[in-house]
Amino acid sequence: MRQSVKRRMHNRITKKVIKTLTKRTLAAVAAKDFDKAANDLKAAFAKIDKAGAHRVLHPNTAARRKSSLARAYAAAMAKAQQAGSPA
Repeated sequence: MRQSVKRRMHNRITKKVIKTLTKRTLAAVAAKDFDKAANDLKAAFAKIDKAGAHRVLHPNTAARRKSSLARAYAAAMAKAQQAGSPA
């Protein structure tokens, strides 16, 4: 029982960090701060990959979250380039 409590806490912390990094990335994208967004995206991808590999998240869930983040980032970049602002 002690092991499951310890693992549960570790998994909750990992999931919270992933959610925080995701929100930070989306906020940077919304603010059109693409340098910060790129760094946050890289950090989020690394954390999501590791969580998927360690089964904190189901691997398909990890892939879906990465895809969603990548699409949001790419869409914002395309919109910024289309508007003519430097990215």
